[in-house]
Amino acid sequence: MLRILVTSTAVGRIGRGVFLAVTVLYFTRIVGLSAGEIAVVLTVSAGLGVAASAITGHLADRISARRILLAGMTLDGVALVAYAFAADFWAVLAIGAVVGVAESAANAARMAIIARAFDGPRRVSARAILRTVTNIAIAAGAAAGGLALLADTGLAYRAAIVAAGLVVLAGVPIMRGLPPRVDAPRVVPAAPAADSAVPTAAGTATAPPATPVVRRASPWRDARYLAVTALSAVFGMQFGLAEVGVPLWIAHDTAAPTAIVAALLILNTVIVVIFQVPLSRGTHDVRRAGTVTAWAGVLMVLACALYAGAAPVVAWLAVALLIAAALAHAFAEVMSQAGGWGLSFELADPRAPGAYQGVFSMGFNLGAMAAPIVVTAALGLGLAGWALLAVVFAASALGTTLIAWRSAKGLDAADRRVSAA
Repeated sequence: MLRILVTSTAVGRIGRGVFLAVTVLYFTRIVGLSAGEIAVVLTVSAGLGVAASAITGHLADRISARRILLAGMTLDGVALVAYAFAADFWAVLAIGAVVGVAESAANAARMAIIARAFDGPRRVSARAILRTVTNIAIAAGAAAGGLALLADTGLAYRAAIVAAGLVVLAGVPIMRGLPPRVDAPRVVPAAPAADSAVPTAAGTATAPPATPVVRRASPWRDARYLAVTALSAVFGMQFGLAEVGVPLWIAHDTAAPTAIVAALLILNTVIVVIFQVPLSRGTHDVRRAGTVTAWAGVLMVLACALYAGAAPVVAWLAVALLIAAALAHAFAEVMSQAGGWGLSFELADPRAPGAYQGVFSMGFNLGAMAAPIVVTAALGLGLAGWALLAVVFAASALGTTLIAWRSAKGLDAADRRVSAA
């Protein structure tokens, strides 16, 4: 199953990398959208993705995680191809809405499959391997998409987008190889027995006592899980900091050359590829997941301080500080992801993995949607903004760690009671 997931993900993410490399320039130079219109498209897509994560996670427990995953991947590939034929803002907006729903549905179903197909350390390991493969594949796809950027023609852009969609679709047949056991077992209510009537003193019969109704496991009634999801979403805004905040800070507030932005992104990718799997080991243990998250918080505070320190210094020192900050930021990203995966799997009710993973994915999407606004507003305050961001990251990491450590004590107590019995 891991081989199927890895192969299909690698193929699909190469297509996504091609699309990411050309999409903004295609929208502006070929379709003719303004920056504001692109922002609207991305916001609507992300907003619908938030809703789709929770809904499809729930459906993955009721219908079929495999079918939802295959449908999401198929719809995503077809919609990407459709971008090549979009001629105005409204067409791009409609397609973007479909892409947001399809990609979020596929991601939520994929997480449900991982939660059900693997156990303990293998779940976090599988998630780490998939993220490593995703980074490599997107980088490879982006390099291929660069050919269209060099040509810089409408035909080249459209050809690249069609190719991206077709490559995404190529991952669908591979994913069909997943076995049926990754779906939740169907629960069929037992029919009442024919002789189940109970005689009464009057000689008549009444129905037997009703069986108590058992409430289905739901993340929406799990305050601890919702708290971890919210705190992880807040810390997840560090992705928006890397993608939006840091490039703007370098360009407008430091003496470093803007070319350093690309170098920092490459450095981040290298760190993730090399260290995501080894640093994720052991985070299936709730206490260790909390400790790893705490270290991620420390590193993000350090990264914020180093980014801020790059503003008032000469170019060569600014570059050195930015590289150091990017290193701390990259390791914080790796460790926060490892801790978050461990907690999202281990604190979830095993009876409803799809619903729980759908809610966790929804939280991440909410954080991603809010990040550009929060980050740009904070950095508008200058050095004070960096201090504010450091406090936010530290508080979210600390809150997650405290919940993890408290949950670990509860699990230890439960194990002792079972052993005593």
